[in-house]
Amino acid sequence: MCNPRRHVLAGLLKGHVLSAEIILETRGLTKEFKGFVAVNQVDLQVKRGHIHALIGPNGAGKTTFFNLLTKFLPPSAGSISFNGADITHEKPAQTARRGIVRSFQISAVFPHMTVLDNVRAALQRNLGTSFHFWRSEKTLWPLHDRARELLAAVDLQDFEQELTVNLPYGRKRALELATTLALEPELMLLDEPTQGMGHEDVDRVTQLIKKVSSGRTILMVEHNMSVVARIADRITVLQRGAVIADGTYDEVSRNPLVIEAYMGTHDTELAGAH
Repeated sequence: MCNPRRHVLAGLLKGHVLSAEIILETRGLTKEFKGFVAVNQVDLQVKRGHIHALIGPNGAGKTTFFNLLTKFLPPSAGSISFNGADITHEKPAQTARRGIVRSFQISAVFPHMTVLDNVRAALQRNLGTSFHFWRSEKTLWPLHDRARELLAAVDLQDFEQELTVNLPYGRKRALELATTLALEPELMLLDEPTQGMGHEDVDRVTQLIKKVSSGRTILMVEHNMSVVARIADRITVLQRGAVIADGTYDEVSRNPLVIEAYMGTHDTELAGAH
């Protein structure tokens, strides 16, 4: 005979496993500016350990969505949960302390400091001594080894004594990635990581993102479809603030709504970005 208690228990266990897989979830997330809806009832689930891409044409609401996640904007409606906890109304600092770090927007890269000193400064934030200016520089020496590990992770070990201002653009982006890693993020929000780069730098930074994603979760906004095709496990497509598609690259690249959003026609050119 069927044991109803066993089925209930199995359902509960399945639900627990599913919730453990989801690191970030939004439900009905909405942002309205004086009658203009920039983000419209977005339901999003980001799986732990995945690289999840958020794409869409200009004006789709991607940056506003990131600003909602990092609490620089309050939502008009909906909810945000991280590791099962409701963080909808937390302050930005509270959310950052949970391990959500937005890269390429943080002020941890100083142009007239060396590459190594930039990473050490980011590491110092975790010690809670960032503003102890009266302390000797020797207090940062214990951070040398970890800083060098992070530089090696982004292939900057040969540039540690170089002034940041002298780095090529792609290398500066790699340094920003290292300073983000120094904050020990559980969820990295990458905002246009390859924007403005030449082909060689795009390839390098794409490979670095894939490399540092091991053991972490990444949610990235990216316009370059070849980057998305190469490294994203899942893709969510926004248009006019609303989700029009969600799935693997193969699934969304063949979706007529996505093709029309990007190309203005039901052409299949988007699928050729592999």
